[in-house]
Amino acid sequence: MMSQSFKRIHVIVLDSVGIGAAPDASVFDDEGADTLGHIAERMNGLTMPNMGALGLSNIKEIQGIEKAKAPAAFYTKMQEASNGKDTMTGHWEIMGLHIKKPFQVFPDGFPDSLIQELEEKSGRKVIGNKPASGTDILDELGEEHVKTGALIVYTSADSVLQIAAHEEVVPLEELYEICETARAMTKTGDYMVGRVIARPFVGEPGQFKRTPNRHDYALKPFGRTVMNEVKDAGLDVIAVGKIADIYDGEGVTEAIRTTSNMDGMDKFIEVAEKEFHGLSFLNLVDFDALFGHRRDPEGYGKALEEFDERLPELLDKLDEQDLLILTADHGNDPVHHGTDHTREYVPLLIYSKAFAGGKELPVRLTFADIGASIADNFNVTMPEHGKSFMEELT
Repeated sequence: MMSQSFKRIHVIVLDSVGIGAAPDASVFDDEGADTLGHIAERMNGLTMPNMGALGLSNIKEIQGIEKAKAPAAFYTKMQEASNGKDTMTGHWEIMGLHIKKPFQVFPDGFPDSLIQELEEKSGRKVIGNKPASGTDILDELGEEHVKTGALIVYTSADSVLQIAAHEEVVPLEELYEICETARAMTKTGDYMVGRVIARPFVGEPGQFKRTPNRHDYALKPFGRTVMNEVKDAGLDVIAVGKIADIYDGEGVTEAIRTTSNMDGMDKFIEVAEKEFHGLSFLNLVDFDALFGHRRDPEGYGKALEEFDERLPELLDKLDEQDLLILTADHGNDPVHHGTDHTREYVPLLIYSKAFAGGKELPVRLTFADIGASIADNFNVTMPEHGKSFMEELT
């Protein structure tokens, strides 16, 4: 390991920001996927000078982003080892797990038997029951829901069962209870899904708007993660955004909710200003939810540029005892077919003011190298999967 260990490690997952098709992309029907590359082409070049200075275009040249002559960060890309390309698989692997069996998805909606059971237990009818965008489904079925009180059930490319309801039609407490019931029904067997998500909304027909009262009910990770080890060592694990939900609170000492990418950056910068010893962990979900799934490369590109503009604010809060890791959990190429995630490499940028400069690292064969490196730094039990890169940061 390098001579210095860091007091604080900050991890940011740029949700779905892939950097080119993985070697096994064809197995997932994702040949040719390239989230960053295709967005840059559609934008006639991305303006991301701060990520460029760290070495983003040194990993793979991206239109509009200059390759850094002297990258400030250590840089490479990572290949997912687990069998899947969803949020939970990617995040759980980042923290040291290996998922052999992919989470179940429901491209044709959920089985009638599950829907009937949910209707019986909730006392409400179900409408929808298909894959859909969270805003499109409200445009389509919101008015019917308001008139009838029927629950809007839908899914996505992820392993999720989502239940949308107007806060004035189904009180939040009732919606949460229904989601807890659905979670109990989908923990095992043929119905098992990674997350059940409460999706409350407000407004009038044509102007429905989802509220920040979303709540995720996730499965527990299939094993102990590095976050468990860090927490059990008496250190801080501060989860920002949907991180706490993804790990069902496992290994989390403090959870901070966010409403958007920019709110996420605000909250993460506030965390960086605090005194703590351990890990801070942020997911920026808008890239995936608002732009990847909706196949909006221009919106995605603008969101990437907005993130880049905020990066110096975060870097200003860090000192030589801080390590920053920037990565992603999968791809979601907005010019690729369908509305699904894409099996891609993800970028890895590792920065600290303690470094004289960065350089290229070998391609990582599992996302779990991040978890292994965190465990190595804090001298806690190493995960079964992953290889620490800490000694390579010289």
